[in-house]
Amino acid sequence: MSAHIALTALLVHDYDEAVDFYTRALGFTLVEDTPRPDGSRWVVVRPGGAAESALLLARAKDEAQRARVGDQTGGRVGFFLHTDDFARDHARMTAAGVRFLEEPRHEAYGSVAVFEDLYGNRWDLLQPAPAPAPAQEA
Repeated sequence: MSAHIALTALLVHDYDEAVDFYTRALGFTLVEDTPRPDGSRWVVVRPGGAAESALLLARAKDEAQRARVGDQTGGRVGFFLHTDDFARDHARMTAAGVRFLEEPRHEAYGSVAVFEDLYGNRWDLLQPAPAPAPAQEA
């Protein structure tokens, strides 16, 4: 069996402000924005270059959902945006007004910095370290 997670729902207050943030500030692509009969919309964005994973921007429908906007993971980092050029994307996102909560760190697993989206959800911007080269047999 072959499987993957295609969409992750992310609660938002407003479709248009969320689309603007994810496309302008984070460089995502708007994949779909389809009105639904109940007045909601099916809004999907994905990081540039991504083929399989995307976010479904879901407008909160009631008080319980509105209370969860920006705190879907209890205040911990819950989303991980991988990049092939950390310095480029960190600079672009900073210039676009993205709020980073720390200075970039260079760990054994890669370069990383935590940022918040427009509602306060915490994300890692992460450039994974290159995989070690396989050992050569003598």
